[in-house]
Amino acid sequence: MTTQTETPPTTTVNNDDLQRLVEFAQLVTSAQDAMSDDIVTRLARVMNEGVTLLDRLTRNEGLMTLLRVLDQPESQRLLVGLAEALRETSRDIATTAPAKGSLIELVRAVFHPGTQEGIRILTFLGQHLNHSLREQHRLGS
Repeated sequence: MTTQTETPPTTTVNNDDLQRLVEFAQLVTSAQDAMSDDIVTRLARVMNEGVTLLDRLTRNEGLMTLLRVLDQPESQRLLVGLAEALRETSRDIATTAPAKGSLIELVRAVFHPGTQEGIRILTFLGQHLNHSLREQHRLGS
């Protein structure tokens, strides 16, 4: 019977591995140095304020209703259209001369199809907002 001792396989560590270990140790040391009492206190305060804000937002029934409505596809299309309209409006205001304030310019603006559609949009919004507010007051909420 022979006794044979098995030696574990040897692993070689190259310079790249050592360099990575050194960098990792430096990272851990830097993180420990950065976590002073002041930073920990500020981080805890920020986390506390964030949780408080999130709690207030989730308890706000009106905001939660708005978020549910904004999540619907037709609301998404409306928001995209509004964003594009705001961008174009900003460009138009910057590139056109100020209105002179004459009655003739006002009449021209009224006859422009875009103006008429804008007035229709505001009319629909006003009607629906009026109905919703009256219904809320009727229900007592």
